[in-house]
Formats: sequence, C-alpha cells, structure tokens
Amino acid sequence: MPKQHAAPGLATILLLLPGGASAQASTAPSLGSGLLQMFFALAGVLALLFLSLWLLKKLTTQRGSAAGLLRVVAATAVGTRERVVIVEIGSTWLVLGVAQGQVSALAEIPRQPMPEQSATPMAATIPPWLQKLLHRK
Repeated sequence: MPKQHAAPGLATILLLLPGGASAQASTAPSLGSGLLQMFFALAGVLALLFLSLWLLKKLTTQRGSAAGLLRVVAATAVGTRERVVIVEIGSTWLVLGVAQGQVSALAEIPRQPMPEQSATPMAATIPPWLQKLLHRK
C-alpha cells in the first residue's frame, strides 16, 4: 500500500507565509490617519461642488444687451403649479399666468415705480415669544 501523507498543520502554513500573521497587524492604518484622509477627501469634494456651481452660474448668466432686456419683477403662487409673474420688457410690464406647460398673457401695463424696501430691523420680524426666550439666557 502507498504511504499517505498527513495534511500540513496550521503552524507549518503560517511559517510558509511571508512575514507570518504579524504582517497583517502592522499594515493596518491608524485611526488618526484614516480620519485625516477622510476629512481631506470631504474637503476636496465640497471644493469641487462649489467650483462647479460657480462655473454653472457664470455660464448661465446673460451678458451684453440681452442682460437688461428681460427681468422678472415679481412672482406669486396662486395654486400648487400655477403662478402669476410680472415680467419687465423695456418700459412695459407683462402680467403672465404660468401653469404647467402653458404661459398666458393676462395684462400689459406701463412700468410702475417700485416701492422702496424699508429697512426693518431683524427684531421687528422675530415673534415676541421668541424674543422673550432669547432674552432669558
């Protein structure tokens, strides 16, 4: 009968591996360097996001004579998907009804003087109960 060889033991396999089991423990990154790397990656992604938004804004703004030709003066919602919009074209205001997939001219009026925005202090817009809560601290 032929001789049967015994399977090599775990100790023999570990000895045959380069560096043994201790090589895996020494290559694990530290927690601090992992967090630092994650922080820099996040900062890079945010910088790329802001750069792309800035570039998109620069590419979509109108330039030259077309920039002052058309301006939205005011808009208000009158339904879930319906709006009334006042658009200034030259010295004329167009009152438009905007619905899903449709724009209708409602009226055409001469340009009106815009009321000046009064500089209301921020405290005037805060509700009284919130002012009390802020002064309590």
